[in-house]
Amino acid sequence: MLTERLGEYHIISGRINDIAWDGDSQRIIAVGDGRERFGHCITADSGNSVGEISGHSSIINSVSIRQQRPLRAATGSDDSSMVFLHGAPFKFATKLAGLHKGYVYGVAFSPDGSRLVSVGADRRIQLYDGKTGEATVQVGEGEHKGSIFGVSWAKDSKRFVTASADQTVKLWDVEAGKAVQTWHFGGDGNVNIPDHQVGVVWPAGRSDGIVISLNLNGDLNYLSEGSQKPVKIVEGHNRSVTAIGKSEKGQTLWTGSFEGRVCHWDIPTGVGSAVEGQTHTNQVSAFANTPDRVYSVGWDDTLRIVDEPGKVFVGETSKLAAQPKGIASAGGRVFVATLSGVEIFFRDKSVGKLAAKDYTPTTIAATGDLVAVGDEANTVHIFTADSSHKLSPVESLKNSTAQITALAFSPSGALLAAGNSSGKIVVYDTKSWEVVTDRWSAHTARVTTISWNDESTHAVSGGLDTNVFVWSLKMPGKRVKAPNAHKDGVNGVCWVEGSTKVASVGGDAAIKIWKVENLQ
Repeated sequence: MLTERLGEYHIISGRINDIAWDGDSQRIIAVGDGRERFGHCITADSGNSVGEISGHSSIINSVSIRQQRPLRAATGSDDSSMVFLHGAPFKFATKLAGLHKGYVYGVAFSPDGSRLVSVGADRRIQLYDGKTGEATVQVGEGEHKGSIFGVSWAKDSKRFVTASADQTVKLWDVEAGKAVQTWHFGGDGNVNIPDHQVGVVWPAGRSDGIVISLNLNGDLNYLSEGSQKPVKIVEGHNRSVTAIGKSEKGQTLWTGSFEGRVCHWDIPTGVGSAVEGQTHTNQVSAFANTPDRVYSVGWDDTLRIVDEPGKVFVGETSKLAAQPKGIASAGGRVFVATLSGVEIFFRDKSVGKLAAKDYTPTTIAATGDLVAVGDEANTVHIFTADSSHKLSPVESLKNSTAQITALAFSPSGALLAAGNSSGKIVVYDTKSWEVVTDRWSAHTARVTTISWNDESTHAVSGGLDTNVFVWSLKMPGKRVKAPNAHKDGVNGVCWVEGSTKVASVGGDAAIKIWKVENLQ
């Protein structure tokens, strides 16, 4: 479903750290790191200025707007101060400096507007009068042992929660001035940086009392009063997703990201989780699979194995001879293209190598006993693998005018699609190696990924131009397009649920599922 974009407005010249709506849903204040100013207030429907966000001398980290009239706003900054503003239009009223001794990371008005709270790097929790901005009391002194990064109020305005680098989320009773519950993360007692809690929200629309915290790893923890452990953890990627794969049974997606994290996703429900065990320490490059195994390669120059039913890394890590450029599987064998050649694995063991003497591999694909390897010299090298796992050359395809960057055999094995760095895709017949079509050329930048549907009638591709295209063999001049599918480029695509949907990943750290219609 597509929704209408109501407007796009330039707020500040740099990163936006926080935004807040007023109680009428008419005004927005956005704050962050800008050159001319650190924040601005606009009307949501037109983008017109509604006051000035001033008073700070450094980056603003947080903003909150009182939801009742008279309108008030508060901002917290790296300059260790909290600024109180009157509105609308919003204008500077008071600057409270000296209370916090470090960066102010969070400010929040209570839902009834009677109170305001600020938290920061000095572990201080400071309360204020919500109408005047006058400082009232400090609560919980010494309770948190690390910087406090977030704060959020309960709907009753009598309680709030805080999230801290000490790996805890605390629930506070305002009247009593003390913490009434603490959720601890990283139960081994050691300091585990990914368990630092960097954000928290008490969703106003929920009636079950659930609090949601965010850790440094990008995981969402669903917390319930009275329960010491999260009732649910939502895991995913918070860096560029660089690879995608699909299980042979077709119900699970595998994704890997820039920092080496590997996640698995249930396609029908969209629920995902990180794979347990020792993961990659650097960018995940590609996936391949056999019926009960999933194989991944990464820039830590390793091949790692996941037991698909158990969703856990197993066995020993295989060290590769050089940086991997791609991985493919066929006939129970796994082929890894590296900068120095092709490495062959069978039953999780290395069984052979093919040195690339006069070219540098860039990508790889396999089907049956055929293996295709692309190179930097615009050539696709075709090999056959015999029973002893030896690769023998069959053909060299030199139709490309640019470096080969993506290869994919159709499920039937009858076709091979080869994409290059200039955005063009050529399809070959694998019996004659004649060109079937060279009209798939709508990408304006490097083709990064290609995948065929189950019927071998259509292929989907993604490129650095941020676009996803679905191509037809029957009508090669026509295509279905998803423009600007992923900011900073599309890194992986695959078909899901037959020929009705496509999954894609990219530089925006998102996994997207697209419904494909109007296929020719």
